[in-house]
Amino acid sequence: MVEYIWPLGAALGEGPLWDARSATLWFTDIKKGRVHRLDPASGQRDTFELGGQPGFIVPSDDGGFVVGRGHELLRFDGTALDAEPLATVEMAAGNRLNDAVVDSAGRLWFGSMDDGETSPSGAVYLFDRGRLARAGGECVITNGPTVTGDGRYVYHVDTLGRTIWRFDISAGDELRDGSVFARIDPADGTPDGVTIDAEDHVWVGLWGGWQARRYAPDGSLVQTVELPCANVTKLAFGGADLKTAYVTTARIGLTPAELEAQPEAGGLFAFSVDVPGVPSGILALGGGR
Repeated sequence: MVEYIWPLGAALGEGPLWDARSATLWFTDIKKGRVHRLDPASGQRDTFELGGQPGFIVPSDDGGFVVGRGHELLRFDGTALDAEPLATVEMAAGNRLNDAVVDSAGRLWFGSMDDGETSPSGAVYLFDRGRLARAGGECVITNGPTVTGDGRYVYHVDTLGRTIWRFDISAGDELRDGSVFARIDPADGTPDGVTIDAEDHVWVGLWGGWQARRYAPDGSLVQTVELPCANVTKLAFGGADLKTAYVTTARIGLTPAELEAQPEAGGLFAFSVDVPGVPSGILALGGGR
């Protein structure tokens, strides 16, 4: 059963992260320039006004976080951003950072996109202990990425191409010569954020699709969870056993009639799963700025 747990009306709720250090859930509202925090144990909810367009938040090994906003990676201490960027990504002026994951080796995989959603100028990048490199995966809107538990495969979403790609990175860090993992039928919406569970199954939120899906490692669809709003963006697994799936959603792009029909759009949802997620990696900063 899907629970409606935070009616915050996010314009573009994204990037949910379960921070095991504090047993709290963090996520962004990109278009409102906010980061939100939920403490499920106490019920406390906090909102931090960061400005700009924060695409993701990930935990870092200094005890804080790193936020991807605009063209920059910025340290975030849980209250405020550093003024000086940790790194600046060279990309088109109309681009912004979008979604990210930290692998078990402490490396940050993150994507960019054309904020106008027309130019194929987005790409996937790798930040590894202060070293920043463009990995590939060029498209208009990147989503995900996510990495298998053994660190061998990266899943990368070409949202407008309605395709989830799989890349073998065992021989290197570039996303080249990938294989199609799954394609989404236009009638079912477009794939947004992806995440991995403990069985290396891929969960994806469907923008315009009213659901989250779980795919087996061979690309077959094995589970569908219906949501009460159309724009489902991403899942994160939390709780002590990592068996609670937290789901972010969005209101942006919906007409007044659609918003009236789906008043819970932009809210945070949760449901239970049988197979737990995997803990988020902790970003190794490596002293880089």
